[in-house]
Amino acid sequence: MTAHVDLNMARTLAKSSAVSVELLPLVARFSLRAGTSEQAALSKALGLALPTKIGQCARKNKLEVLCLGPDEWSILAPEDQAVKITDACEAIYAKAPHSLTEVSDREIAVQITGVKATDLMTIGCPRDLDLLPVGEARRTIFDGVSAVLWRDGADEYRLDLWRSFAPHVISLLETGCTELAAE
Repeated sequence: MTAHVDLNMARTLAKSSAVSVELLPLVARFSLRAGTSEQAALSKALGLALPTKIGQCARKNKLEVLCLGPDEWSILAPEDQAVKITDACEAIYAKAPHSLTEVSDREIAVQITGVKATDLMTIGCPRDLDLLPVGEARRTIFDGVSAVLWRDGADEYRLDLWRSFAPHVISLLETGCTELAAE
């Protein structure tokens, strides 16, 4: 059964000696769509080169940009940077038309870390996680729920989930954490 989860407060959701599941602090999130000819101007406006290979991430300071498709990126930044990002992209819109949509309220992030992190992820993710390079991310599903899976370290993952599906996925991760602790 899926229980109500407060998705606005970062905290540990489940923890064992093998794996930890944490709800991460909220961040500013944007969906960016742009053609090839606009990418250079957008890179300059954002202060980092937009990655061009699907799954690649670019990072500078606390700004993260993930290439989700040939003309699509996900941008994550501290909440206090949202206006700066919006203003920078708006300033170049006339010369570099694009679609920048803030989706901060749509998604949350859960971090899974520990020596059994990969084992825990396999309870709902059909991907071969050994093929996901550290520092990259992919769209995938987790128990039928659309998600973006980041591999931040050898034993460290992050799942970006729509809020409406988060309680279901969190419940599965908590159960799996308990089961792995019993091994």
